[in-house]
Amino acid sequence: MDRVGALLGQREMTMPPVRGRLTANAPLAPLVWFKAGGAAQWLFEPADTDDLCDFLRALDPSVPVMGLGLGSNLIVRDGGVPGVVVRLGKPFAKVAADGLTLTCGGGASGILVSSTARDAGIAGVEFLRSIPGTVGGFVRMNGGAYGREVADVLIEAEVVTRDGTLVTQSNADLNYRYRHSDLPNGAIVVSATFRGEAGEPAAIHAEMDRIAAAREASQPLRSKTGGSTFKNPDGHKAWALVDAAGCRGLMRGDAQVSEKHCNFLLNTGNATSADIEALGEDVRAKVLAACGVTLEWEIQRVGVA
Repeated sequence: MDRVGALLGQREMTMPPVRGRLTANAPLAPLVWFKAGGAAQWLFEPADTDDLCDFLRALDPSVPVMGLGLGSNLIVRDGGVPGVVVRLGKPFAKVAADGLTLTCGGGASGILVSSTARDAGIAGVEFLRSIPGTVGGFVRMNGGAYGREVADVLIEAEVVTRDGTLVTQSNADLNYRYRHSDLPNGAIVVSATFRGEAGEPAAIHAEMDRIAAAREASQPLRSKTGGSTFKNPDGHKAWALVDAAGCRGLMRGDAQVSEKHCNFLLNTGNATSADIEALGEDVRAKVLAACGVTLEWEIQRVGVA
């Protein structure tokens, strides 16, 4: 029995046959930006949408399922993740432009989406250049930056539900709010259709360069980090509250609040996920005491402590 199974008192699970890759007790630390955390009980990389549907349809309904993109907005706890982690690889990483619409695989990166749009003269999705993740995560979390978010450009998404059914969800179906949607747990976004507006490739390219330069100047992009840690409360910037509470540079073990951008946590060496999450809770407590504001986590925290 693997560590996750032992912690949860689970017996060995029998997995349905697949055409893709299915790995037991798969380390997740190499796949997430913090480079920390435990293993997935099972890691499934489907060959295509049918493979994913067939697998989920045959999988014991009691087994939890979660999707994993580029691992940029994620703390994987040190005890690992029970059940199945689904990671969409190259078969889901394609982007095609048609008129002003973009059909994007759930595993496509924001850089690929925005670059394809630029080459096709589609403006309005430049902001995706700045989000270190995949289309599946953008759709689930209503990813956004620089004044735009997925809710502004999404037409619809194709989603495989936990029971293996392929469904189409419209923008309205997802009921978007700030960094949140009504996409159910265990559902995997396999593709999304975005609509932009007509633009000149040179102007789009210039805007992408501006966004990239702004990120480079203000965020610790070359560190082991998870991106923005806390949601911006109404009327506030999370980083400013963290700074006002005296948390800039605060450490717990090898976990540190970035001195460059206070809403980023860093793994400066060999921090555990427990160190990183506990540092975040330290920051939340200090901000509440100093500013009277309760910060909400934006980074997803999954698995067994």
